[in-house]
Amino acid sequence: MSMTTMDCDPFREIRVPFKVIKGGVTAPRGFRAAAISCGIKNPEAARLDLALIVSDTPAVTDAVYTTNKVRAACVRVSQIHIRESDTRAIIANSGNANACTGPQGIQDAKAMCKAAAEALGLRMRQVQVCSTGIIGMNMPIQRVTPRVAELAAKLSPAGSDDAAAAIMTSDTRPKSYAIEVPCPGGGSFRIGGIAKGAGMICPDMATMLCFITTDAKISKDEIKRAIRCAVDQSFNCITIDGDTSTNDTVIVMSNGQASAPAMRKGSDEAKIFRCALHKVMLELAKMIVADGERVTKFVEIRVRNARTHADAKKVAEAVAKSMLVKCSFHGSDPNWGRIIHAVGYSGARIREEMVDIYFGGLLACKGGLTSGTPVAELEKVVKEPRFSVTIDLNLGSANHIVYTSDLSEAYVDFNSSEYSAAVHARRQKGLA
Repeated sequence: MSMTTMDCDPFREIRVPFKVIKGGVTAPRGFRAAAISCGIKNPEAARLDLALIVSDTPAVTDAVYTTNKVRAACVRVSQIHIRESDTRAIIANSGNANACTGPQGIQDAKAMCKAAAEALGLRMRQVQVCSTGIIGMNMPIQRVTPRVAELAAKLSPAGSDDAAAAIMTSDTRPKSYAIEVPCPGGGSFRIGGIAKGAGMICPDMATMLCFITTDAKISKDEIKRAIRCAVDQSFNCITIDGDTSTNDTVIVMSNGQASAPAMRKGSDEAKIFRCALHKVMLELAKMIVADGERVTKFVEIRVRNARTHADAKKVAEAVAKSMLVKCSFHGSDPNWGRIIHAVGYSGARIREEMVDIYFGGLLACKGGLTSGTPVAELEKVVKEPRFSVTIDLNLGSANHIVYTSDLSEAYVDFNSSEYSAAVHARRQKGLA
């Protein structure tokens, strides 16, 4: 595939070449993955629901977890493991969140780690565990741990697609992305990732899992800095419904198998790595929004020329999370009045008479007043499945972008029945 450029700052293009490649989390050298069906949510279903990702050599790993005060058992266990050991593997399931499950949930999360460690010849604390699905139901651990050895035996450099499918819940399609990046000093490195997420998506992480691997040579401190920068500019810049989940996790593993020089602090290679990691996370984050539960529109909210970045972020998030605005998007209604009212309550410093609002490249509001652009022209923009809204505050030079969606009747129907349907199905089978 042809070389192109990536951007590290959403408003300033960084001229860094890269090539999009296939392979997801197994695109970097020295990583394998696999998935099997355990019937976690439904014993009669044959869908993949348990995944394993492994580095064949020692890896430098860091992670970012949910900010929700209610944290799933898997998050609690993984947070301890990431502090006390070098991570070599991730075991993850869909169909059950193992959240709000008390001491039994902790034991089940540890049991998943132990089973993976025994199958791989690792220490238990070298395994990260992640779960996603219905909250408040005990993990059917008796259907999981006996199958982990079989799962480990299936590990393959071609296993990324199965792993991406196994972590899906209400997603309609797997999410995978990988790139190869040449370095100025010679050689190249690869970064690949898979993700899941479709509902309960909001800045400050979301109900999403993201597993990223890289063969770059990088220190723990440098990977920590790179992850936090990349998360802030990707997964913390998306919203579908304003909810933050109990299980959100982003894990990055680096095994140093690339031919590129080490990513030393302040080096050109380190800067390139940060931009590359941001690129992979941002592409996966956009895939999550585009695949939101019953979403029909993907909308980019761009705030320009705020006094501070904090102000730009407040405005972008207020507009992106406004239920009224999202309903307008669904109805293809270019109602800039709903947008400016969200700007006004965002808490940012603004001057009403300075605010300009654009749909696509068309001016809808000039200086807080209607611009005179024909409504029919604006409607053409918002009828598209993808479009942008630009809000120019004209008060400074700070910018921010949030990626959001519309809110449909189908979203309400889906989320009003998901839990009760799951409980009913389990009761019918004598499982709840």
